[in-house]
Amino acid sequence: MIGRIDEVVIDCANPMTLATFWAGVLGGQPRQRHMSWCFIDPPGWTRLAFQKVPEGKTVKNRLHLDIEVPDIPSATRQAEEFGAQRIGGIHRDSAGAFQVLLDPEGNEWCLVNSG
Repeated sequence: MIGRIDEVVIDCANPMTLATFWAGVLGGQPRQRHMSWCFIDPPGWTRLAFQKVPEGKTVKNRLHLDIEVPDIPSATRQAEEFGAQRIGGIHRDSAGAFQVLLDPEGNEWCLVNSG
């Protein structure tokens, strides 16, 4: 082992907007370390940070977050109230179900239920 994850950092245009959005999804309080760097400390998980970068998102994420929830339709509605955008419908397979969403800057993420 070389080390442990200190935080997960998401490049973005507006760090406080994403910190506020993800605090609504995961819990924690949006905090600003600098105008170009905000973060949240979700309960039970590592720090999620948001770093301002000059370039915009142009392609699909190579990494995304899966957020486990007990009720995907209800969680989807709540996420949309925070500013998420739904992509397609709920997908089901032998491992469970998932709903793909976009955060306010277009980063893909999923609500999942293994039930």
